[in-house]
Amino acid sequence: MENLQELIKCSKEVKLLYVEDNDNAREATLMIFEEFFSTIVTAINGADALEKYDESFDLIITDINMPKMNGLDMIKIIRENNKEIPILVLSAHNESDFFLDSIRIGVDGYLLKPIDIEQFLSSLNKIISKVKLADEVLNNLNLLKQYQEVTDINAIVSKTDLLGNITYVNDTFCTLCEYSRDELLGKNHNIIRHPNNPQNLFEDIWNTVKNNKNIWHGTIKNISKSGKTFYLKTTIKPILDLKGEIIEYISIKNDITDIMNQERLLLDIIDFMDKPIIILIKIERFEDIKRYYGSLIASKVENEFFKRFHSFIPNELVYKQLFSLGNGKFLILKENDLNSDIQLESKLEEYTLKIQSNISEAVLDINEIDFDIFVSISLAYKESSYENAKYGLKKLFKTKQDFIIANGLIKKQKEEAAYNLKTLKMIKNAIDNSRIFIYYQDIVDNQTQETSKYEVLVRLINEEGKVLTPYHFLNTAKKAKYYSQITQIVLKYSFEALNKTSKDISINLSALDIEKKSTQDYIFELLEEYSSQASRIVFELLEDEEMKDFNLIKKFIIKVKSYGVKIAIDDFGAGYSNFERLLDYKPDILKIDGCLVKNIHKDDYSLNVVETIVAFSKKQNIKTIGEFVENKEIYNVLKKIGVDYSQGYYFSKPKALKEENEYKI
Repeated sequence: MENLQELIKCSKEVKLLYVEDNDNAREATLMIFEEFFSTIVTAINGADALEKYDESFDLIITDINMPKMNGLDMIKIIRENNKEIPILVLSAHNESDFFLDSIRIGVDGYLLKPIDIEQFLSSLNKIISKVKLADEVLNNLNLLKQYQEVTDINAIVSKTDLLGNITYVNDTFCTLCEYSRDELLGKNHNIIRHPNNPQNLFEDIWNTVKNNKNIWHGTIKNISKSGKTFYLKTTIKPILDLKGEIIEYISIKNDITDIMNQERLLLDIIDFMDKPIIILIKIERFEDIKRYYGSLIASKVENEFFKRFHSFIPNELVYKQLFSLGNGKFLILKENDLNSDIQLESKLEEYTLKIQSNISEAVLDINEIDFDIFVSISLAYKESSYENAKYGLKKLFKTKQDFIIANGLIKKQKEEAAYNLKTLKMIKNAIDNSRIFIYYQDIVDNQTQETSKYEVLVRLINEEGKVLTPYHFLNTAKKAKYYSQITQIVLKYSFEALNKTSKDISINLSALDIEKKSTQDYIFELLEEYSSQASRIVFELLEDEEMKDFNLIKKFIIKVKSYGVKIAIDDFGAGYSNFERLLDYKPDILKIDGCLVKNIHKDDYSLNVVETIVAFSKKQNIKTIGEFVENKEIYNVLKKIGVDYSQGYYFSKPKALKEENEYKI
């Protein structure tokens, strides 16, 4: 179970009994366990655990050395009645004398204190697999007899021994493959398997059901006694005894030959091609056609497009086969007949542009309605070409582009997933070890060039001691619970700074912060605690596409303003900020986006936009701040056109409090 989200989803269904006598260790470990288990019952020693234990638990994690009753004695008692429940032992290095005893009584693994995330994930993965498999086996054995009769009528059923020799087939199996029961019993399933199946298919089957004792799902191409090809959608399950040992295999199959889709046929062909080239085409806004005109019209658009598909392809592009994959997707399959990737890529890009041009010039007449068709194209011709091409279409949708060379995207996605997991661990480690802190950057009055306020900027120190900016961790933190924890740390430090300076403190808040109740509650706790100084707090609102509830944010603004807090709109003039939003937020400050400021001294467009913002702001009595003020020329322009404040490296870089003498810490 390599996918972390899948592991968490599975573990949430597991009920855990956690036994630990040390309060500090228990509290710290629970922070990790709560990420994975929805139901956790804690016990402070073995005796307490036995009182709380019942058959509803799916997993026990226990310390060894505890008062009243140690972990090993508790395990021995539980094992007398339940030999199957997974048990993990938490152990310190000085408890190695207990290892032999724990092995004798049958524990399933060990976790060293303090818990190592990698070791924990590995152990949890194995336990979850065991729990899932045990549940499935018990359920299947219990229901097998009840289901056998109806299954025999509606499905193709066979059983084999440990060597793969057939021990049972039902009548439907015999009819389909054209062999009698006597001809099949004692034979291997190879008797009906098509020779065109890839060899690694059967290696995968045996590895899954025999070595890993898991269920295998997939489609197998077969051949009947008379030579007729047929496809079976197949599920193979190892049947286990109470000791978890395989005693036989059962296979449930369905004949899908008549409904075999184009994608399956495509995959069969790709499997036997050395260097397949995939040109995957998607009708843009096909979902809108379905929604506005109905599925019937959408289906007719697909059918008409496929009828004319070959006419859109330039004559120079010699292809192997065309496919209609449904949902507005079509595919050109081609052999790689060129040795040079550079030449190949150039030619394919040329062909692709011609295909797009030909399609855009065509009109499909459906029920006297003319449809102009535009397409996005994903091209892949290296390893895992089809998978990469499919992922390329998803990327085109996100980036709103219409062409991509998708080679290597799947590999890159996996690398990004691994990097994100590593980053999450780094963030958690930094939070646990108080390595989240804040830098301050001066915001300068343009008339006096004196510091008027400070913007708070979050920083993280990694395990190597390197200071990281939000670019390296904040977006990743948003994917887990750590983002709100970071926000609360920043809020705490920022409010404490009110006692260290007479300047205003400006704090960034996103819609995600405001929409999270616990973060809102913490903000108002701090405003109450620092009520006499709250008028020196500025909340910079970061607008983004994830904003869900504008009314909630408006209510938040009204409430914080009652404490004297000032509101700034960050990055104004770019992204999601607009003049209409100002009517809702009624801000005190506009921070003009750096993309407009950085070229203002040499770009008339930027200058005109900023002048418009300044003129509007002065009429509304709103202060303005120019961001990314990198040099004197930019500063002079901002001052001249009436921008109130400047922020940027021309005046100061972000720095820690201890580096600023004015704070007198």
